[in-house]
Amino acid sequence: MDAVLNRIRHTRCSSAVGLCRVLLGLLFLSTGVMKFAVPSLRSAFSGQLIESGLPFHSVNMWLVPLAESVIGGLLLVGLFGRVASLVAIVMMMVATYVHLVVHNPELFPLQPEAPIIPLVTILLCLYVLWAGSGSWSIDLRHQE
Repeated sequence: MDAVLNRIRHTRCSSAVGLCRVLLGLLFLSTGVMKFAVPSLRSAFSGQLIESGLPFHSVNMWLVPLAESVIGGLLLVGLFGRVASLVAIVMMMVATYVHLVVHNPELFPLQPEAPIIPLVTILLCLYVLWAGSGSWSIDLRHQE
């Protein structure tokens, strides 16, 4: 089991990966917190869930912002960066679907209606998934 965890946490000392990971962490942490704290964004998120037809609206209203905040925190400090990136990729695939099926621009107050942000986020997460957490990460400190 320790060998599997060590392999998952293995990373290289790369400033590019570290910077990418930190920026992703800030993005996920801020969007998760904003969905809890800003009523207009919470309302827009609710509308996205309803119009996209995703199930379990009430559960997702709490689970998604919580998951985004946790993923953001893990990415920010570089703890299990690969696992966090993998979960983020799945979340961004769902976000891409929402962008493609919801055609109400009022439900996307801080971003374009086209799925540009989710797709770019997927690409950045793939980089972290491939390279690990990079510089300035707990994963890197653990391996030293």
